[in-house]
Amino acid sequence: MNWTIEQLKTFVTAVKCGSFSAGARHLGKAQSRVSTAISNLETDFGFELFDRSQRLPRLTERGEELYIEALAVLEQCQRLNSRALTVSAGQELSLVVAIDEAVPINAFEEFFVSLAQQFPLFKLTLIHGSQQDIANWVEQGKADFGILFYYLQDLPEILEFKSLSEFHQTLVVSHSHPLACINKPTVTQLNQYRQLVICDRLGTSREKPISSNHWHLDSYFYIAGLVMRNVGWAMISEHVARSDWYEGQLKELSTENIAATLLVEMEMGMVKRRDKGVGPIMEWISDQLVDLFKESRKV
Repeated sequence: MNWTIEQLKTFVTAVKCGSFSAGARHLGKAQSRVSTAISNLETDFGFELFDRSQRLPRLTERGEELYIEALAVLEQCQRLNSRALTVSAGQELSLVVAIDEAVPINAFEEFFVSLAQQFPLFKLTLIHGSQQDIANWVEQGKADFGILFYYLQDLPEILEFKSLSEFHQTLVVSHSHPLACINKPTVTQLNQYRQLVICDRLGTSREKPISSNHWHLDSYFYIAGLVMRNVGWAMISEHVARSDWYEGQLKELSTENIAATLLVEMEMGMVKRRDKGVGPIMEWISDQLVDLFKESRKV
């Protein structure tokens, strides 16, 4: 067989985009080139990957099996490229790190002190944004890696996610809110009042609300600020609710009467492109962050 990685990429792209023409547009190629590449791949394999009897080609049963295998091969190629770049890379001169605005930045302060001391000539650029911003910046190469909460939507397939820690949500109201006198509110009681719910920056990915009366906002800190001003109640990360900014201003209520399926567990982790190398400083950062949050979970 003489199939190539480029043919596999074309095949996978056509499947993801839903048609040969859409795949061609995504790849910046003529549709005829995409069709030819897939036809050649079918000739090499000895069977059809697509059923072309309808307006849009659909994967055959064998095509579906090969699609899964092709994805695995392409991911392994990306890892191989990353490993080769890692082996050949020297110490980085600088890195751009994108950090989710919702992460507990106070946990990173001592870490950045250690980074500055360990690598005195290293240049660091920190940028902040939402989960979607960070995933996009890393995918597009605007950031070398990101630190984010993984809770709203799937990450692009080109990105690898390395978990650092888990954070639980807590139910918060202002001390003057009607729910403040109910230590273990039920869903029925919560549904009587406005809920403030997280969404991404564009409002396209939204956490599912508990209350039918709800607002969506793109910042946990903005949500906490409005809860403090009695605009509504919210489910927010514990570290936000217990931050110095809101000390004494928010009341945490029990979620005992809320079904587990309605509670969101959030993972915080690092993301990088699967096909990018890891230099010694990035590797040091990754190891230190794992240790940092491993210790914090023991406290």
